[in-house]
Amino acid sequence: MRFAACNEMFRNWPLDRTCAACAAAGCDGVELAPFTFAHEGVDHLDAAARKRIRATVAAAGLEVVGLHWLLVGPSGLGLTVDDAPVRARTSDYLCALVDCCADLGGQVLVLGSPRQRNLPAGVDEAEGMRRAAATLAPAVRRAEAAGVRWCLEPLPAPETNFLHTLDACLALADRLGGGPAVRVQLDVKSLCAEAGDPAAAIRRHAAAATRMGHLHVQGRDGGPPDGCVPWRDLWSALAEVGYDAWASLEVFTPADNPAAMVTEAVAHLSATAAAV
Repeated sequence: MRFAACNEMFRNWPLDRTCAACAAAGCDGVELAPFTFAHEGVDHLDAAARKRIRATVAAAGLEVVGLHWLLVGPSGLGLTVDDAPVRARTSDYLCALVDCCADLGGQVLVLGSPRQRNLPAGVDEAEGMRRAAATLAPAVRRAEAAGVRWCLEPLPAPETNFLHTLDACLALADRLGGGPAVRVQLDVKSLCAEAGDPAAAIRRHAAAATRMGHLHVQGRDGGPPDGCVPWRDLWSALAEVGYDAWASLEVFTPADNPAAMVTEAVAHLSATAAAV
């Protein structure tokens, strides 16, 4: 298992300092949230800026895993909204995210963004699936050509009213063709919300193991990893189904000393994984 850390946990630290802290903590990669470095959107990030980001990460001995928190900005985007021109702009921006991810050397685009996926009032699940698939389809084709993959992330209520479960995300992936450019995202907090036991949820979906594209790790409540999650059983379940991709630390509770938090968390995760 290779570990990475999500850069927004370091708040307003410059990227070089963030990467140095991730490397010192024992990470092999860093996962980037576009809102931390492309405030107007990645489509405003020129080639020179993309090269600088990639070089900064490489200088710390790390890899860019990919991008997450994709639709925080620019404002006014939505996957399933009633306004067709907004969905079209969202589709265009999703394609721009693919290009940015590839330019940075990343492989994964994690589609979380709970607010931007919400179903509007009066729109049912079936229509939401239709709209989401139509909005995502051009970006999936773009990802196939670029050699990166979308990972559809289940998120629980009340964070969002759409795509709560792995099964729902698998169904959307099927609508998008079910190819290697569209996978599902595993997230410990969300798996706990969906099934109580994340390891059991992974084993229950063993038949879809080749479609598990990425993993976010944190505590059951979104804080740092702790004993409330059966980590050894989780790593065992992942090994049983053949998962061999990244595990990115994504903690939602702010830390006064993010470098120390990441160091402690990665040490805990590494130790429990090594014990399997």
